[in-house]
Amino acid sequence: MNEKFAERLSQLRSNIGVSAREISLSIGQSPGYINNIENKKNLPSMTAFFDICDYFKISPMEFFDYETENPKLSRELITELRKLDYRETGHILEIVKDINRKK
Repeated sequence: MNEKFAERLSQLRSNIGVSAREISLSIGQSPGYINNIENKKNLPSMTAFFDICDYFKISPMEFFDYETENPKLSRELITELRKLDYRETGHILEIVKDINRKK
């Protein structure tokens, strides 16, 4: 658990290009707080975990969705997709499938 949590925190932090120190200070912790979590020395308290999720603007469930690299962006995409009609959504699906085939 500690290892996956640390990796996820590091991934989310890297995605937005922010330092561990900056997050630590932003959530009211000591400068090395996030670094200690990423180095698997500590786990956050429940309150600090919620502060971390708030910092990234994601839910706790999205934090633990390890398969989604950028949960905030995915949520925004889904919100926009819901505004499309059936035909438009089908077109977008085919575009995404085409992109994934080329990987």
